[in-house]
Amino acid sequence: MKHKISLAFVLLACSTVAFGQMEQYSYQRKLEGITTSWHKLVLPDSVFGKVSPSLADIRIFGITEDGDTTEAPYLLEIATGRHQQQEAVFTLLNQSQNDRGYFYTFQLPPENPVNQIKLAFGQPNFDWRLKLEGSSNQEEWFTIVDNYRILSIKNGLTDYAFTTVSFPLSNYRYLRLLINSSEKPALQSARLTAQEAVEGAYRNYALRGMQAETEKQSKQTVIDARLKFPAPLSYLKIFVRDTFDYYRPITINYVRDSIKTQTGWKYRYAPLASGTLSSFEENEFSFSSTILDRLQVIINNQDNQPLHIDSISIKGYVHELVARFSQPAAYYLVYGNPGAGKPEYDIEKFPEQIPKYLTALQIGPEISIRQEEAPVPTPFFQHKGWLWLVMALIILSLGWFSLKMMRNV
Repeated sequence: MKHKISLAFVLLACSTVAFGQMEQYSYQRKLEGITTSWHKLVLPDSVFGKVSPSLADIRIFGITEDGDTTEAPYLLEIATGRHQQQEAVFTLLNQSQNDRGYFYTFQLPPENPVNQIKLAFGQPNFDWRLKLEGSSNQEEWFTIVDNYRILSIKNGLTDYAFTTVSFPLSNYRYLRLLINSSEKPALQSARLTAQEAVEGAYRNYALRGMQAETEKQSKQTVIDARLKFPAPLSYLKIFVRDTFDYYRPITINYVRDSIKTQTGWKYRYAPLASGTLSSFEENEFSFSSTILDRLQVIINNQDNQPLHIDSISIKGYVHELVARFSQPAAYYLVYGNPGAGKPEYDIEKFPEQIPKYLTALQIGPEISIRQEEAPVPTPFFQHKGWLWLVMALIILSLGWFSLKMMRNV
């Protein structure tokens, strides 16, 4: 009998610990479809507004039939994609000139395709057009790109250069570069590379609103963009209506926190990225994945007329958990605990043990975990009814004593 009672207490304690751990968090979602040891689950968008910025307060807890608790280890994977670069060894065969401009011929090893040439020149300021051709025998030449623009601007206000020639992957033994310039380019270096980019998995996010205002005194255009809900953003593209050439320094910030004052809300910003808004590029900006719901873009117009901003596009990488389930249980994704630290699991040290193909789990609706605080009893004398009753009794008592004193006089 004593052993049975002890076992009952142990089971009760385990159950208490299990639910006690989960009650440290604010939300839970049931996980469905667990059939093997390894699964993946894509984090829903609604999670990001309720977790810490570092995503450290995410756990997967399981409750066994005996009321015991178990924690499933996981790895957080962000689908960032990857970029690979292989530099080609080449020989600069000759440099020549005619009335069309200046020619540079590069010889590459056989079977060495490239799709990018990075150029560096001694001139700080130039604006040139170029043509790139390819050949296998230096007798018949084929156009790869034509009328390609490169430029460099350097002065007290601007330091900008666009001197990278990008083109489809080409496998020619010889490449010939023609720069249409009346001035001899001071070519300092050239790098021929093969760039391979594997795009990450993105989610597009819609804006709740966008407002662009130009401040004449600071000569800046400030774009304020608000999202419909907090999301982990890592990409921003700006669409400019103007067709003339422009290059403007820009800074991208996000709202880190806010405070309500008597004059309205005050926002504190933190930087995300900086760069140049240019008519020569796609105006795409990437930055570290950051959970936010409000963006600020500052365009420095200097002495130029403000640009007409049509819209902006924002995206964020898909976030998913790769989890290992070691024993049968009812598992829950739990989150929402600012005081929780980042978990440390053994599976981080053995990523090669994770299967390549994983089945995605179904995630149930969000349920609030934390119990609502019980209403604090109102002190006896804070009830207005009792206060009025006490005051009436005092008045009656004073009146009775006053009448009694008057009769005795």
